[in-house]
Amino acid sequence: MKENVILNKIVLAVSLIGPGLFLIGYNIGTGSITTMAKVGAEYGMSLTWALALSCIFTYVLMVAYGKTTLVTGNTALYNIKHRIKYGTVLAIYIIGALVIGEIMALMGIFGIIADLIQEGFRLLLGGEGFSTLWITAVLVTVLYLLFWFGSYPVFEKLLILFVAIMICSFVVVFFLVKPNFSTIVGGLAPSIPNEPGVLQLIAAIAGTTCSAAVFIIRSTVVVEKGWKIQDLKNEKKDAMVSASLMFVLSVIIMAVSAGTLHVMGMKLDNTVEMITLFEPLGGKVAAFILILGIVGAGISTVFPIILITPWLISDYTGKPRDIRSPMYRILGFIGIMFGFGMQFMETRPPILMVFSQAFQAFILPAVAIPVFLLINNRALMKIHAAGLKENYGLVAVILFSLLTAYFAVADFF
Repeated sequence: MKENVILNKIVLAVSLIGPGLFLIGYNIGTGSITTMAKVGAEYGMSLTWALALSCIFTYVLMVAYGKTTLVTGNTALYNIKHRIKYGTVLAIYIIGALVIGEIMALMGIFGIIADLIQEGFRLLLGGEGFSTLWITAVLVTVLYLLFWFGSYPVFEKLLILFVAIMICSFVVVFFLVKPNFSTIVGGLAPSIPNEPGVLQLIAAIAGTTCSAAVFIIRSTVVVEKGWKIQDLKNEKKDAMVSASLMFVLSVIIMAVSAGTLHVMGMKLDNTVEMITLFEPLGGKVAAFILILGIVGAGISTVFPIILITPWLISDYTGKPRDIRSPMYRILGFIGIMFGFGMQFMETRPPILMVFSQAFQAFILPAVAIPVFLLINNRALMKIHAAGLKENYGLVAVILFSLLTAYFAVADFF
């Protein structure tokens, strides 16, 4: 009887943080893993400050977008379109920029997952492993069938499963590899190394955690959850859980890389190299667990990405979100077919992933400034308009978004 009570409490807790777990599944994917591992390998823990700020500001924006959605009952793009001057133009720009960024990310994700699965079969069976083209074809087919017959509650449950696999995998690898803690702690002092490419990596850290797409999707998943203004406390708790877990998991990934590859003077050029480098450090068990974690992270990201275009269109038009409607199924099919993109490109998937994360940072101001205007619109928000503390937080987010947007393009010049 006591066990049933405990189980019921766990189920209730998970149900209350569904949107947060959905966004962890979306946000902490292969792009995050690649970015954090590369940062740890090349710069140790010296860029942890950028990750911490990104996660704090992620919480601020998640709460702000969730709150405006709870008060108005409308999703983010609908509010931007109808409540802000020139909002139609801004909303169209946001849709276009997010779709382009997510297409790049999707191609990189499938490329990395296919490479890792191929590497897993090589470790298990020897030889060359299966072709990445066939692996991609199987993944695309299975995931689209799940999309075709699925629904938001189904996706939420799948994402919770993959997020749990991902978190457990990286925690286990963290202890198997036993990173050098003195190096990790000693590298926590904030600094910006004077090296080419570091500014884009800082932008990628911001883009992969404080992602522009997350806050637009946030309003949609809050609506899908059926929350109202009386659920504001739950919305804040959910945002805190989401941002905190993003930080903890990202720090673990960075620390594993910093405590091993950085100490050994190695640089991470692609994710498969990370697996082969960790194998002698933690054995085949660590390699397989790491593959499982990264593949879980990647798959957990696919569903929100193929949903983003139809969700944005529904958000913009104010029409119902019906995953089984022709528009969703057609756009979902077009989206998932970009999974084959890396099969026809010479660029390495991790390079495309880091670029796509930096691109997210570049468009962050376009979602940070509108929510500041919306949440301070007293005619719209009434007694729930932003207070002094909220405004301090949002102004800080806007300044941070402008800085990281500059970092995203600075290295090109």
